[in-house]
Amino acid sequence: MLIGIVKETFPGEKRVALIPASVAKLTKLGAQVVIEKNLGNSIDASDEEYKKAGAGIEDRKKILSSSDIILRVRKPPLDEIASLKKGAIHISFLDPFNESQLVSELASKNISAISMEMIPRTTLAQKMDALSSQANLAGYVTVILAAERLNKIFPMLMTPAGTITPVRVFIIGVGVAGLQAIATAKRLGARVEAFDTRPVVKEQVQSLGAKFVEIDLGETGQTKDGYAKALSAEQLDKQRQGMAKVCSQSDIVITTAQLFGRKAPIVVTKEMVTQMKSGSIIVDMAVESGGNVEGSKLNEEVMVNGVRIIGLGNLPSRVSNHASQMYSSNLTNFIEAYWDKDKKTFNLNTEDEIIKSCLVTHQGRIVNAQLKK
Repeated sequence: MLIGIVKETFPGEKRVALIPASVAKLTKLGAQVVIEKNLGNSIDASDEEYKKAGAGIEDRKKILSSSDIILRVRKPPLDEIASLKKGAIHISFLDPFNESQLVSELASKNISAISMEMIPRTTLAQKMDALSSQANLAGYVTVILAAERLNKIFPMLMTPAGTITPVRVFIIGVGVAGLQAIATAKRLGARVEAFDTRPVVKEQVQSLGAKFVEIDLGETGQTKDGYAKALSAEQLDKQRQGMAKVCSQSDIVITTAQLFGRKAPIVVTKEMVTQMKSGSIIVDMAVESGGNVEGSKLNEEVMVNGVRIIGLGNLPSRVSNHASQMYSSNLTNFIEAYWDKDKKTFNLNTEDEIIKSCLVTHQGRIVNAQLKK
């Protein structure tokens, strides 16, 4: 079975779908792996390293037209779908809820498309969960970006010249990214507070040494996959009121609130920004899905009343080496889980719960239950 990996075409994307170590694992299973020339340049992995791991080097068109499985980080360009081998399996992030034309095109070309965003958050699928692995790294990057731009140091210092108080960091949204942001800010010596609509995460926040900010929103909760449920307009208003004071006292605010498949909620309003101290930093992690902060702009840093709002997208790509390592591991674990060792092929078991969750198109149809709704 031929597994092909091509270079990413999305502007600024430095991650790759497969690293040499993963190539070695797949070839050991009996798969044949081919990569596009210079695939690993952005992560300092040479073609020679890929060859030593067992990969062949082919041109892009041949990889697309002959591979039984195509692995990518990003969704495929529309104009490349027609080039794919009929009946091929395509595995990548797809953003299927917002890419109806792409999904329809994949179905019409008889491609079995697997969306890595839709891997379920279950114990069995944990090692395949690319959304979490990349969010983990993004949480780290947000703190480093803020620390670089803040005109203060994070830890408390007691010196003969006086005492420097620790920086105050407020994390809004305590999912995978938020927890990593808390841990990173604490390691740098900051005083950290965090808020989430799910009271169940309070213990996790406290276990990392941060303070959990409690705001009475009435009934809230999370989905079966661990995502926060959408709040009502009244609950969002209460949340903003409760957070406004904490934001005004903070040097850094990091927002991570996202709703799977939907536009991100506004949790920091313009009024809240104007109440913050001049020189403060806000990092809007949800900027690619609409943004949590009024005034944030995708791939820009804007100043509002002395407050810098950072809206940089594709944060995991800023640590492309480790991001590729983790994503590559997610893909390899997924393939290994459904690999038939006797036939040396990938078994696309459409009755399997994990595959049912993430398989978007198959045999010319849109098959995913969530998308059908």
